[in-house]
Amino acid sequence: MQSRRPSPEQLEQLRRLSTCVVASAIERFQVRLPNTGFADSSVRCVFKDLPPVVGYAATARIRSADPPMEGRSYYARFDWWDHILTIPAPRIVVIEDVDTPRGLGAFVGEVHANILIALGCVAIATNGAVRDLSHLQSTGFQMFAGNVSVSHAYAHVFDFGGTVQIGGLKVHPGDLIHGDRHGIQTIPLEIADRVPAAAHEILQQRQRLIGLCRAPHFTPEGFRKAVQDVDSYYAGSRHHERD
Repeated sequence: MQSRRPSPEQLEQLRRLSTCVVASAIERFQVRLPNTGFADSSVRCVFKDLPPVVGYAATARIRSADPPMEGRSYYARFDWWDHILTIPAPRIVVIEDVDTPRGLGAFVGEVHANILIALGCVAIATNGAVRDLSHLQSTGFQMFAGNVSVSHAYAHVFDFGGTVQIGGLKVHPGDLIHGDRHGIQTIPLEIADRVPAAAHEILQQRQRLIGLCRAPHFTPEGFRKAVQDVDSYYAGSRHHERD
């Protein structure tokens, strides 16, 4: 399949969907295994009441336990900011903390988050730490992180623009990221423009099954038939969607 970016309208449709529905929609295209493509529970959503976010990944690797060799302040990396702007908007910054243990210092706090917002970023996802939560929730800037820290310590970028890994999820620059209170996942670009329609069908099927469960005349036999119909429909649509 040829990779293609979704339109602004399709991105907005994706943003209105939960990660769970998006994950189920991706499965229908059989472009990856169902146990891949998402970060594990070590990367958690910080602001669970914020709506879903979607954006293209700007990647970097950081350390925070030791000072940077060049002695620059933790956020004064103009080359890193320039790189962010090479990624299509909207953007999600994906940061791999390579220290052991991770998350001693927070790379993103109030100041850096506002810099990223000004650069067209809607979220950060990291296996490391974040801070200044009370100052950031009202901005709408979402954070996915391994932990929260009091200090930025010596947090600094030492590499950017390459493949990173957080929570078992490998992310390449420009990957399409979707996240909400459940966590984050990548959406393969070759199917991204078709995921909203597939998700809509899944939501309709779910409502049908839930409606049967809540009906006063519910019977296991009737529900079994409905599930078999859904399975048959999915089996046929998977073959069509792979073509």
